[in-house]
Amino acid sequence: MKKPKVFITREIPEKGIEMIKEYYDVEVWPEYYPPPKEVIINKAKDVDALVTLLTDPIDEEVLREAKNLRIIAQYAVGYDNIDIEACTKRGISVTNTPGVLTEAVADLTWALILAITRRIVEADKFVRSGEWEKTRTGWHPQMMLGAELNGKILGIIGMGRIGSAVARRAKCFGMKVIYYDKYRKEDIEKEIGAKFVELEELLRTADIISIHVPLTPETRRMIGEKELRMMKKTAYLINTSRGAVLDEKALFKALKEGWIAGAALDVFEKEPTPKDNPLLALENIVVTPHIGSATIETRTRMAEIVAENLIAFYNGKIPPNLVNPEVVKIRKPGFSL
Repeated sequence: MKKPKVFITREIPEKGIEMIKEYYDVEVWPEYYPPPKEVIINKAKDVDALVTLLTDPIDEEVLREAKNLRIIAQYAVGYDNIDIEACTKRGISVTNTPGVLTEAVADLTWALILAITRRIVEADKFVRSGEWEKTRTGWHPQMMLGAELNGKILGIIGMGRIGSAVARRAKCFGMKVIYYDKYRKEDIEKEIGAKFVELEELLRTADIISIHVPLTPETRRMIGEKELRMMKKTAYLINTSRGAVLDEKALFKALKEGWIAGAALDVFEKEPTPKDNPLLALENIVVTPHIGSATIETRTRMAEIVAENLIAFYNGKIPPNLVNPEVVKIRKPGFSL
């Protein structure tokens, strides 16, 4: 049997590619930047499978040209870049890589919390620029004062896998945990003593607020001017979920005018964010370039999961991470039909 064709839109870790090559005829986009949409459309016309990233728009325009496409294996947990409903109607299976990046993102969340509350980035610049030397003192009672975490309240918006992992780490810092979610998580409440509250109470009460929700029509810009004005002036906002759940213009006003003490972002409404994004000119914000899952271990395991999903489908089995299970009623897994 001739191998089905797969187009991989970015170079993923080699272990995953080698696994896929045993079953598929593989083509990998060679550039560091994502393929333009017209390239994706052109490739989709000729392949049986796609491996995609969050930056790849897989919409009606792409799908109507993809006559032979049977499976899209997303190299990510989220899949808001893919029109799932349109895929299902066409009998195209869609998979993702859940669970594997939970601990890596939780680690980065805490790195951002510590960086913004203890002014790590500011302090680094202070030393490197020579400003510390100019003070003529190695230590001063008023130098680079930050916020202490012990005894403070951590508010988590979205108590899923990642939110729960972030909450568990809060015990190490002596923090109380409150959370808001569509559903009560009684297991987490019992495990770490977290308290469920409504969103407004969380915003008004928490000293650190960390966002961990998927991007949906309901969560898009869920934190805007109204919500930011509810927060304490001493509070910090952390976002490692999706950029669009936060209104960046409102956040700029909040940071500039002192509604809140600071923010730390790993994600932006537009990625990469332009260098003239006004947020980047502020001192009371820490930013990173969407590196939540960027550990060698996590990114390699994500590649393996992508391969496992593709291999299961090749063998006529339901992929372990199928996000549209109803597609099986329309077309069974495999390439024989």
